[in-house]
Amino acid sequence: MKKFSALLAVVCLTLTGCGAKGASKSAESAVGVAVDNCGENKTLPRTNKLWAYDGSIIAISLAAGARDNLQYVSGIARDRDVLESKYGSLDSIEEATTQAPSLEELVARKPDVYFAGWGYGLGEASGVTPDVLAKHGIDTYLLSETCKQANGNRGVFDPWEAANTDIRNIAAIAGDSATAEETIADIDRRRAALESAPKVAQAPKVFLFDSAKDTIFTSGKFGGPQAIFESAGVGSATADIADTWTAVSWEKLAAAAPDAIAFVDYPGQDFSTKVELLKNNPATKDLVAVQENRFINLPYAMWTSGPLNVDAAEHVRANMEGFGFLPKSDIAPQLTLPATLAGQEYGVSGRR
Repeated sequence: MKKFSALLAVVCLTLTGCGAKGASKSAESAVGVAVDNCGENKTLPRTNKLWAYDGSIIAISLAAGARDNLQYVSGIARDRDVLESKYGSLDSIEEATTQAPSLEELVARKPDVYFAGWGYGLGEASGVTPDVLAKHGIDTYLLSETCKQANGNRGVFDPWEAANTDIRNIAAIAGDSATAEETIADIDRRRAALESAPKVAQAPKVFLFDSAKDTIFTSGKFGGPQAIFESAGVGSATADIADTWTAVSWEKLAAAAPDAIAFVDYPGQDFSTKVELLKNNPATKDLVAVQENRFINLPYAMWTSGPLNVDAAEHVRANMEGFGFLPKSDIAPQLTLPATLAGQEYGVSGRR
């Protein structure tokens, strides 16, 4: 996949905190940190008052070494188990709101920087936008996965590049660049192992099933799942959609006839409900993947853009090996899934 956006040239001044192991693609001056965010050159404050919304965005902040400067989080409840499995206790960080914060809640606490994205705590309908926040003295860093194309769709980066960009930029704004580079090096090493693992001539196909009612919410080629599937050695059933997260018809899933279906696990529409929907819908009930329960169930924060995408790729690979679609390999998932998923038939390799 071609990269659609270039970062700023690496400039590492004395105050940036760049470690010997790598340089951040940002520059800090007396007035703040210069970063390229969605193609816009921004100067953001070096802050100890960062607010991160959503599980994967919180994971990016932690992976960037920003734990001590992550003053507020929101929307963490559904991913707390998997985040703490990866990063340890998060009790020291204030959960300011349980859902996406309102403008009033943000203004009341007034973080220096709000780390969110379009559809991830930012939206015209809610009135929480970078322009509105700027009027209240709050800067915004946009999740790179949500950068908008000219047609309004989200996604201008290769998904791995999007995650790495955010880890580096958040390290410069509120974290530690040496920690960020260690994180990225670990992701790159594990990606390389995945991508060099034995493959088959015709890659098996997986459909990402977030939630459904009249339509199915899924992810296109610019979303984290695309990167996850490609590195795991499988094809995405929605790789033809030039967007990140979007809705498709039930007929789209039926026509794809995927070898397995991957679920995004979070409250609101649980694993058993999704299985029931698939088994009862006339368009999908006869699919072999549905009849044979070829399901992979992973937490929300592992699918949305961030450092846990490589953990998701390892679990997808292990499950597809367990289903018999990929040759056995030495890939062993490093992340232990939350005990809350125990007992669910979410894949051969994942059964407890």
